[in-house]
Amino acid sequence: MNQRDRQWKTLQSTPEWDVVVIGGGASGLGVAVHAAASGLKTVLVEREDFAKGTSGKSTKLIHGGVRYLQQGNIKLVREALRERGLLMKNAPHLVSDMKFVIPTYTWWTRLYYGIGLKVYDRLAGKLGLGKSNFHTASEAKGFLPGINSRGLRGGVSYHDGQFDDAHLALSLVRTAMQYGATVVNHCAATGLVKEGRKVVGVEVQDGIRGVSHTLRARFVVNATGAFSDSILHLDRPRHKPIIRLSQGIHLVVDRKFFPGDTALLIPKTDDGRILFAVPWHEKVILGTTDTPIDEVSSEPVPMDTEIDFILHHLQRYLEQAPKREDVLSAFAGIRPLVRLSDKKTSELARDHVIRVGRSGMISVLGGKWTTYRKMAADVMRKIESRSSAPIRLADTRMLRMVDAGNAPRAASIERMTEDEVRGWIAEEVEHSLCMTVDDFLSRRTRQLLLNARVASEQAPFVAECLAELLGRDAAWQKEQVDSFQSLALNYLPQTSSKPPNQ
Repeated sequence: MNQRDRQWKTLQSTPEWDVVVIGGGASGLGVAVHAAASGLKTVLVEREDFAKGTSGKSTKLIHGGVRYLQQGNIKLVREALRERGLLMKNAPHLVSDMKFVIPTYTWWTRLYYGIGLKVYDRLAGKLGLGKSNFHTASEAKGFLPGINSRGLRGGVSYHDGQFDDAHLALSLVRTAMQYGATVVNHCAATGLVKEGRKVVGVEVQDGIRGVSHTLRARFVVNATGAFSDSILHLDRPRHKPIIRLSQGIHLVVDRKFFPGDTALLIPKTDDGRILFAVPWHEKVILGTTDTPIDEVSSEPVPMDTEIDFILHHLQRYLEQAPKREDVLSAFAGIRPLVRLSDKKTSELARDHVIRVGRSGMISVLGGKWTTYRKMAADVMRKIESRSSAPIRLADTRMLRMVDAGNAPRAASIERMTEDEVRGWIAEEVEHSLCMTVDDFLSRRTRQLLLNARVASEQAPFVAECLAELLGRDAAWQKEQVDSFQSLALNYLPQTSSKPPNQ
């Protein structure tokens, strides 16, 4: 019996839970860890896979938010910088210090950003990662090999955190299980159970077996991110949407376009956003955009205009800018912004909001990876205040991930032998609830994000290994390969005839 089977068996055999968490992204996993560490009987269900959506498609930064500092949101920046420092202590195997350099082309922009980043340093306090500094043009060029130095006057450097989002999510899965939580992926919440007005449980359907089950609970937490409105609609059919959806894309290219270990930050693009070029797993991530969208999807597709926008801007800053055919993978994530004003999505901050409905269901809305722990703590304080029985909440500020002493796995399987890959798949099935080709190639490894062509080529072998481990037949293998290769095509931008969005 593999780990996923054991978790499902526990889910079925438990008559009542203290807390049911819907959603296996950053916020949901954070709540599951905190609730379980506080001694509460906790179960988390995720419709697809952990970090399948927004939480696995970020810019891979644990940061205070330079953009929010520009907007004057000091509270959010201070909170995020504090959480950044705590996360580096609690997950040192997955979060590391990354140096960023802002190239400057006039003396006053150098002064402007330099002063702002000194404020950033001050807000971080004792949990700061390193001081910001002013640099000459030659120093800035040395930090940023590949930068177009025409007109370069200097630069300003500062420090932020970098991580692997899906791997941190899986670390939280293991930590939650270690504290006694039951976590089940590929298990959808299909309805809410009510007694009068009060929500007392959740109807779920197992995506592996196709069977349904009822989870009864004292508290139900909606932590579904971009899908929050759909769960709120189950609670109140006349619910008015509160989430504003914004899509951001990232392109992954070879390191030859931007070699070195320092990240580039372009503080203002034509649409007012920040543009990054960040070294990650021996590749470079370029991003991001901010495009308002109307419909939510677990697999949003980068738009031609978004891809062209990033490539167009990089032509201004890199000596050898990548073209469409150089993109190894292009992926999109959806920001679940809370509708608190009529501002453009690019002007909305990533604040989170905790709402308790008349039914008692608790929803955690908005937020970002950096503040996931604080979001969970705020949810748990709501639970504590509403509980008829006393709860002694755990202090998660120094709660280390259970695998913090382990070296992280490689993110790519490109240079591995078949035996090494087969062994890795077996470990992920046993320990991290890996059930599909997509689970392995997208999140247990990051192969799909690092090189979609290689991932597509590896799909048949991965399906064969999984079928053997899970007892699946040839038809299942074919369905898995066809489904994944169709998915991988969306990560490969084709040549576009559309003009760049200038």
